Amino acid sequence: MADVRSPMAGTILELLVATGDSVSEGDELLILESMKMEIPVEAEEGGTVASIACEQGQPVQEDDVLLTLE
Repeated sequence: MADVRSPMAGTILELLVATGDSVSEGDELLILESMKMEIPVEAEEGGTVASIACEQGQPVQEDDVLLTLE
């Protein structure tokens, strides 16, 4: 399993995947808003979304686990 972590502090603007979705390397998983910029968070490897540890509107800190791929 691989954890997808927040690259910086911000707020979850939009989740683009759901538990059970298959993703490929480079697919956008969610949009993080930080300093009024929208930052896409991409999959570093392919897999299936095993769990989502955040929700839309939630503030996150750098290195927080956002979701897990298996």
